[in-house]
Amino acid sequence: MSVRILIPTPLRPYTGDQAAVDVDGRTVGELLRQLTDRHAALGPHLFREDGRLRSFVNLYVNDEDIRQLEGEETAVSERDTVSIVPSVAGGSGLTEAPADLPDLTQEDVARYSRHLIMPEVGVEGQRRLKAARVLCVGAGGLGSPASLYLAAAGVGTLGLVDFDTVDSSNLQRQILYGTPDVGRPKLAAARDRLTGLNPGIQIVTHEGPLTAANALEIIRDYDIVVDGADNFPARYLVNDACVLLGKANVYGSIFRFDGQVSVFATAGGPCYRCLYPEPPPPGLVPSCAEGGVLGVLPGIIGTIQAAEAIKLIVGAGQPLAGRLLLFDALDMAVRVMKLRRDPNCVVCGAKPTVTALVDYEQFCGIRPAPAPALPPEHVTTVEALADRVRRGEPVWILDVREPREFEICRIPGSALIPLGDLPKRLGEIPRGEGAPDLVVHCKSGVRSAKAVNLLREHGFDRVANLEGGILAWIDRVDPSQSKY
Repeated sequence: MSVRILIPTPLRPYTGDQAAVDVDGRTVGELLRQLTDRHAALGPHLFREDGRLRSFVNLYVNDEDIRQLEGEETAVSERDTVSIVPSVAGGSGLTEAPADLPDLTQEDVARYSRHLIMPEVGVEGQRRLKAARVLCVGAGGLGSPASLYLAAAGVGTLGLVDFDTVDSSNLQRQILYGTPDVGRPKLAAARDRLTGLNPGIQIVTHEGPLTAANALEIIRDYDIVVDGADNFPARYLVNDACVLLGKANVYGSIFRFDGQVSVFATAGGPCYRCLYPEPPPPGLVPSCAEGGVLGVLPGIIGTIQAAEAIKLIVGAGQPLAGRLLLFDALDMAVRVMKLRRDPNCVVCGAKPTVTALVDYEQFCGIRPAPAPALPPEHVTTVEALADRVRRGEPVWILDVREPREFEICRIPGSALIPLGDLPKRLGEIPRGEGAPDLVVHCKSGVRSAKAVNLLREHGFDRVANLEGGILAWIDRVDPSQSKY
């Protein structure tokens, strides 16, 4: 009975560059013995000297990990496919023989002693950590805990990509920073914090956004990428670059109380596009800035990402490759869903059509225009509105934000009708002869511009969008109010 075994790219040199090998056997163990008898050079990469399967090699029958079945005694049939999926991704720091790894100093032994006494890490694992190069894309909510724990664990080279400055709103969750860092470039503050935590590692900073023009050049120098991006174009960019370069992508995402973690782009494993082939339409999924996030959530998810990266480096345990961990902080529930590689995936499938990086903002449907265009007579400034209010002119101010935003700050005398409720509450807005002029605002002017267009379609002629929204009002009219 012949069964097909899929060979990952790193192991193909030991099978004559074959991507799949058909062998005979009734169990996984019999298949592996037949495979290594035929390709003897492959044996040491799959088995230890005592004959046990190496801990950093995962085997799947179809889409089931044999560790969750009967191990090497798992029965197979002609309809099955066996996949060899090493948990260790490519990169010199992950594949060097122990003799080539850096030695540990006395200071290292003292610092990492709790690692060294663990059989899953030990001296060799710590040497692998010291040799490893990990890139954190984003030094924000997820990048903060991930980089702190990777630095503390002794990852020898830790890269950071970011271009933002520290804002006071970051401090609720971005634990790399403190109040004295507000206004500083994030990378400068992060370097100081991480170097203070572990001066024995190298911090490499890449200031600026990760783009299709620089992603391959930056990521190429690292073994593993920890994806802490906060937007869809960056997600797809990181994924595609990791697939093209053969680098493991430790993915994490957060929103309000919910988090996700997985490991993409390992040999034979799925990628981000296997999970989400296409991005959602722009504006359908709100960002954390619009929807909020529980402060501790990125700490939980980012720490799991760091744990996954460390497991990949030392070759311990079962990584989240082919699985998606879902975390619900509100109900304190964890679920792990099985992911399958899509054979038709445009990036990692059998016949990929995406073989180079593309314009990811265009792919995600993002356009630079900040708001729908309005004629000049339907736009007003905060100074003009404040002047009309002071003169006592009749103006009806409509706030189209959400109630939670309205509680933080508001323009005195404004009425709240959220944008989503506006079509069914038009009757609450004064109109007709003698009705006051209508001024609509939101946080920055984007949602209110949409509201103005909607109102114009329903016959409201004397309506204007407040340019810059309530943030401009606070900056230039009433700085006593709180911004968010």
